[in-house]
Amino acid sequence: MAKYIVIFLASLLFFSCNKKSEISKVFNCETATFNHLEKVDDVKTLFSIDLPKDWKINLYTDVVQSSIFTADTTKQLTETVLLDVTYISNKINFDEAFLLQQEQEHLAKNLIKTKSKRVVFLEKPSLLMQFKGIKGQFPYQVSNLFIKLNNSNFILAKTEIYGDSLVNQRLCKAFSLLEKMHIKE
Repeated sequence: MAKYIVIFLASLLFFSCNKKSEISKVFNCETATFNHLEKVDDVKTLFSIDLPKDWKINLYTDVVQSSIFTADTTKQLTETVLLDVTYISNKINFDEAFLLQQEQEHLAKNLIKTKSKRVVFLEKPSLLMQFKGIKGQFPYQVSNLFIKLNNSNFILAKTEIYGDSLVNQRLCKAFSLLEKMHIKE
């Protein structure tokens, strides 16, 4: 009997450690690890995120939003990821009008939608939209993750990738950082 309990507990531990977020599954991500993370709070202390200490971080706030913008500036633009996480005090509905508006805004920038998926992220209803095109002289991809917090607030986590080298790995690294986000409620 003890043997079965040990097997059960080992299985439980194995599956709980290997649990991937829905977004990690969409992009078939492996677990990304970072060294020397530090907790960064937005200006209004509405959320925080653990980010590598050597990344450049900019904070911004106004009446409607509070954001953390970060990137690994030790790498070239075509080798890094740009991450902009913004808490927005406004309603959001993932209806057809919203989807069409997003698509039109990106089409105006010559970006084509490559993914659109409703997911649960940080236990909140969310929408992932990915667009692709050329920005400046580089191939460009942007992933927008809209996280509906409640009826009057949401987070937009925008990940930008320039170039065509290791795009999926860079997206996965950004998502692994987003999974460490803490929302103050």
